[in-house]
Amino acid sequence: MKFKEFKSKVIVSMEEMCRAYYREYRDSMKIKKEEVAVKNFENIFYATLKLSYKKGFQAMSLRDLCAETGLSMGALYSYFSSKEELLQILHAQGAKSVMDVLIKYTKDIAVPVEKLRMAIRVHVYLSELMGYWFYFFFMETKNLSKEERKVPVESELWTEKLYNDILKQGIKEGVFAVKNTELTGSAIKALLQDWYLKRWKYQSRNTSIDDYADFVIEVIESFVLKKK
Repeated sequence: MKFKEFKSKVIVSMEEMCRAYYREYRDSMKIKKEEVAVKNFENIFYATLKLSYKKGFQAMSLRDLCAETGLSMGALYSYFSSKEELLQILHAQGAKSVMDVLIKYTKDIAVPVEKLRMAIRVHVYLSELMGYWFYFFFMETKNLSKEERKVPVESELWTEKLYNDILKQGIKEGVFAVKNTELTGSAIKALLQDWYLKRWKYQSRNTSIDDYADFVIEVIESFVLKKK
Protein backbone atom coordinates (compact mmCIF):
# COMPACT_ATOMS: atom_id res chain seq x y z
CA MET A 1 0.00 0.00 0.00
CA LYS A 2 1.23 3.48 -0.93
CA PHE A 3 0.17 6.88 0.41
CA LYS A 4 -2.09 7.68 -2.54
CA GLU A 5 -4.12 4.52 -1.94
CA PHE A 6 -4.21 5.09 1.83
CA LYS A 7 -5.36 8.67 1.38
CA SER A 8 -8.20 7.60 -0.92
CA LYS A 9 -9.44 5.08 1.67
CA VAL A 10 -8.88 6.92 4.94
CA ILE A 11 -10.62 10.18 5.57
CA VAL A 12 -9.78 11.40 9.03
CA SER A 13 -12.73 13.72 9.10
CA MET A 14 -12.75 16.69 11.43
CA GLU A 15 -16.53 16.57 11.16
CA GLU A 16 -16.61 12.98 12.44
CA MET A 17 -14.34 13.89 15.38
CA CYS A 18 -16.51 16.86 16.29
CA ARG A 19 -19.75 14.93 15.93
CA ALA A 20 -18.45 12.09 18.12
CA TYR A 21 -17.35 14.57 20.77
CA TYR A 22 -20.68 16.43 20.66
CA ARG A 23 -22.72 13.24 21.00
CA GLU A 24 -20.63 12.01 23.89
CA TYR A 25 -21.08 15.24 25.83
CA ARG A 26 -24.43 16.35 24.42
CA ASP A 27 -26.14 16.61 27.82
CA SER A 28 -23.62 19.14 29.13
CA MET A 29 -23.52 21.24 25.94
CA LYS A 30 -25.06 24.69 25.89
CA ILE A 31 -25.71 24.41 22.15
CA LYS A 32 -28.48 21.89 21.55
CA LYS A 33 -28.62 21.96 17.74
CA GLU A 34 -26.17 19.27 16.64
CA GLU A 35 -25.39 20.59 13.16
CA VAL A 36 -24.66 24.09 14.47
CA ALA A 37 -22.46 22.72 17.25
CA VAL A 38 -20.53 20.38 14.94
CA LYS A 39 -19.92 23.12 12.37
CA ASN A 40 -18.62 25.53 15.01
CA PHE A 41 -16.47 22.88 16.69
CA GLU A 42 -14.86 22.19 13.31
CA ASN A 43 -14.19 25.89 12.89
CA ILE A 44 -12.70 26.19 16.38
CA PHE A 45 -10.53 23.09 16.06
CA TYR A 46 -9.11 24.07 12.66
CA ALA A 47 -8.42 27.61 13.84
CA THR A 48 -6.72 26.42 17.04
CA LEU A 49 -4.44 24.01 15.18
CA LYS A 50 -3.55 26.67 12.63
CA LEU A 51 -2.78 29.34 15.23
CA SER A 52 -0.88 26.87 17.42
CA TYR A 53 1.30 25.88 14.47
CA LYS A 54 2.07 29.52 13.69
CA LYS A 55 2.63 30.95 17.16
CA GLY A 56 2.13 28.22 19.78
CA PHE A 57 -0.96 27.45 21.83
CA GLN A 58 0.21 29.40 24.88
CA ALA A 59 0.81 32.51 22.79
CA MET A 60 -2.59 32.19 21.13
CA SER A 61 -5.21 34.34 22.83
CA LEU A 62 -8.95 33.86 22.75
CA ARG A 63 -9.13 37.14 20.86
CA ASP A 64 -6.91 35.55 18.21
CA LEU A 65 -9.33 32.64 18.09
CA CYS A 66 -12.29 35.00 17.78
CA ALA A 67 -10.65 36.74 14.83
CA GLU A 68 -9.73 33.46 13.12
CA THR A 69 -13.13 31.79 13.60
CA GLY A 70 -15.39 34.82 13.26
CA LEU A 71 -17.09 33.81 16.51
CA SER A 72 -17.64 36.12 19.46
CA MET A 73 -16.04 35.53 22.85
CA GLY A 74 -19.43 34.54 24.22
CA ALA A 75 -19.92 32.04 21.41
CA LEU A 76 -16.51 30.45 22.08
CA TYR A 77 -17.42 29.95 25.74
CA SER A 78 -20.48 28.02 24.62
CA TYR A 79 -18.13 25.27 23.42
CA PHE A 80 -15.44 25.21 26.09
CA SER A 81 -14.95 26.83 29.47
CA SER A 82 -11.24 27.71 29.12
CA LYS A 83 -8.18 27.37 26.91
CA GLU A 84 -7.09 24.48 29.10
CA GLU A 85 -10.30 22.58 28.38
CA LEU A 86 -9.92 23.26 24.66
CA LEU A 87 -6.39 21.86 24.80
CA GLN A 88 -7.64 18.70 26.53
CA ILE A 89 -10.44 18.22 23.97
CA LEU A 90 -8.04 18.48 21.03
CA HIS A 91 -5.60 16.00 22.56
CA ALA A 92 -8.33 13.49 23.40
CA GLN A 93 -10.17 13.58 20.07
CA GLY A 94 -7.02 13.52 17.95
CA ALA A 95 -5.49 10.63 19.90
CA LYS A 96 -8.69 8.59 19.62
CA SER A 97 -8.80 9.04 15.84
CA VAL A 98 -5.18 7.90 15.42
CA MET A 99 -5.75 4.84 17.59
CA ASP A 100 -8.92 3.89 15.70
CA VAL A 101 -7.15 3.92 12.32
CA LEU A 102 -4.08 2.03 13.56
CA ILE A 103 -6.29 -0.65 15.11
CA LYS A 104 -8.39 -0.95 11.96
CA TYR A 105 -5.37 -1.57 9.72
CA THR A 106 -3.42 -3.93 12.01
CA LYS A 107 -5.91 -6.01 14.01
CA ASP A 108 -6.54 -8.67 11.37
CA ILE A 109 -2.91 -9.20 10.30
CA ALA A 110 -1.57 -12.41 11.80
CA VAL A 111 1.97 -12.42 10.37
CA PRO A 112 4.27 -10.32 12.65
CA VAL A 113 6.49 -9.00 9.83
CA GLU A 114 3.48 -7.84 7.81
CA LYS A 115 1.81 -6.38 10.88
CA LEU A 116 4.90 -4.38 11.80
CA ARG A 117 5.22 -3.04 8.27
CA MET A 118 1.58 -1.98 8.25
CA ALA A 119 1.77 -0.34 11.69
CA ILE A 120 4.80 1.73 10.62
CA ARG A 121 3.37 2.67 7.23
CA VAL A 122 -0.05 3.67 8.58
CA HIS A 123 1.51 5.81 11.32
CA VAL A 124 3.69 7.69 8.82
CA TYR A 125 0.75 8.17 6.45
CA LEU A 126 -1.52 9.39 9.26
CA SER A 127 1.06 11.95 10.31
CA GLU A 128 0.91 13.32 6.76
CA LEU A 129 -2.90 13.43 6.66
CA MET A 130 -3.06 14.93 10.16
CA GLY A 131 0.11 17.01 10.09
CA TYR A 132 -1.13 19.88 12.26
CA TRP A 133 -2.59 17.42 14.76
CA PHE A 134 0.62 15.42 15.18
CA TYR A 135 2.72 18.56 15.53
CA PHE A 136 0.20 19.87 18.05
CA PHE A 137 0.29 16.62 20.09
CA PHE A 138 4.06 16.78 20.38
CA MET A 139 4.58 20.49 20.93
CA GLU A 140 1.67 21.30 23.25
CA THR A 141 1.90 18.40 25.70
CA LYS A 142 4.45 20.41 27.69
CA ASN A 143 1.78 23.05 28.36
CA LEU A 144 -0.49 20.59 30.16
CA SER A 145 -0.56 20.07 33.89
CA LYS A 146 0.61 16.75 35.32
CA GLU A 147 -2.98 15.54 35.50
CA GLU A 148 -3.85 16.78 32.01
CA ARG A 149 -0.83 15.02 30.49
CA LYS A 150 -2.46 11.65 31.07
CA VAL A 151 -4.18 11.58 27.66
CA PRO A 152 -1.14 12.40 25.47
CA VAL A 153 1.18 10.27 27.62
CA GLU A 154 -1.22 7.32 27.44
CA SER A 155 -1.49 7.81 23.68
CA GLU A 156 2.31 7.78 23.35
CA LEU A 157 2.59 4.65 25.46
CA TRP A 158 -0.26 2.99 23.57
CA THR A 159 1.57 3.46 20.27
CA GLU A 160 4.82 2.13 21.68
CA LYS A 161 2.93 -0.85 23.15
CA LEU A 162 1.49 -1.60 19.71
CA TYR A 163 5.02 -2.03 18.33
CA ASN A 164 6.18 -3.78 21.50
CA ASP A 165 3.39 -6.37 21.25
CA ILE A 166 4.11 -7.02 17.56
CA LEU A 167 7.80 -7.52 18.34
CA LYS A 168 7.00 -9.93 21.18
CA GLN A 169 4.72 -11.88 18.89
CA GLY A 170 7.50 -12.08 16.29
CA ILE A 171 10.00 -13.27 18.90
CA LYS A 172 7.56 -15.94 20.04
CA GLU A 173 7.14 -17.14 16.45
CA GLY A 174 10.90 -17.14 15.84
CA VAL A 175 11.03 -14.39 13.19
CA PHE A 176 12.35 -11.51 15.32
CA ALA A 177 15.46 -11.42 17.47
CA VAL A 178 15.24 -8.40 19.78
CA LYS A 179 16.77 -8.13 23.25
CA ASN A 180 14.66 -5.19 24.45
CA THR A 181 11.26 -4.79 22.80
CA GLU A 182 10.34 -1.69 24.81
CA LEU A 183 13.43 0.27 23.75
CA THR A 184 12.95 -0.89 20.17
CA GLY A 185 9.34 0.33 20.26
CA SER A 186 10.54 3.71 21.53
CA ALA A 187 13.14 3.87 18.75
CA ILE A 188 10.48 3.15 16.12
CA LYS A 189 8.30 5.95 17.52
CA ALA A 190 11.25 8.38 17.40
CA LEU A 191 11.86 7.60 13.72
CA LEU A 192 8.18 8.14 12.98
CA GLN A 193 8.17 11.49 14.79
CA ASP A 194 11.08 12.79 12.74
CA TRP A 195 8.86 12.91 9.65
CA TYR A 196 6.39 15.47 11.02
CA LEU A 197 8.70 17.36 13.37
CA LYS A 198 11.40 17.99 10.76
CA ARG A 199 9.28 18.06 7.63
CA TRP A 200 11.42 20.84 6.11
CA LYS A 201 14.46 18.57 6.08
CA TYR A 202 12.80 15.91 3.96
CA GLN A 203 11.17 18.45 1.67
CA SER A 204 14.59 19.98 0.94
CA ARG A 205 15.86 16.52 -0.02
CA ASN A 206 12.78 15.72 -2.13
CA THR A 207 12.10 12.70 0.05
CA SER A 208 8.57 11.46 -0.57
CA ILE A 209 6.39 10.05 2.18
CA ASP A 210 6.49 6.63 0.52
CA ASP A 211 10.30 6.78 0.42
CA TYR A 212 10.39 7.63 4.12
CA ALA A 213 7.95 4.88 5.12
CA ASP A 214 9.95 2.34 3.09
CA PHE A 215 13.18 3.56 4.70
CA VAL A 216 11.88 3.23 8.27
CA ILE A 217 10.57 -0.27 7.54
CA GLU A 218 13.92 -1.26 6.00
CA VAL A 219 15.92 0.09 8.96
CA ILE A 220 13.71 -1.56 11.57
CA GLU A 221 13.59 -4.88 9.78
CA SER A 222 17.37 -4.97 9.39
CA PHE A 223 17.55 -4.66 13.18
CA VAL A 224 14.72 -6.91 14.35
CA LEU A 225 14.62 -9.77 11.86
CA LYS A 226 16.25 -12.99 12.99
CA LYS A 227 19.36 -13.64 10.96
CA LYS A 228 19.27 -16.85 8.93
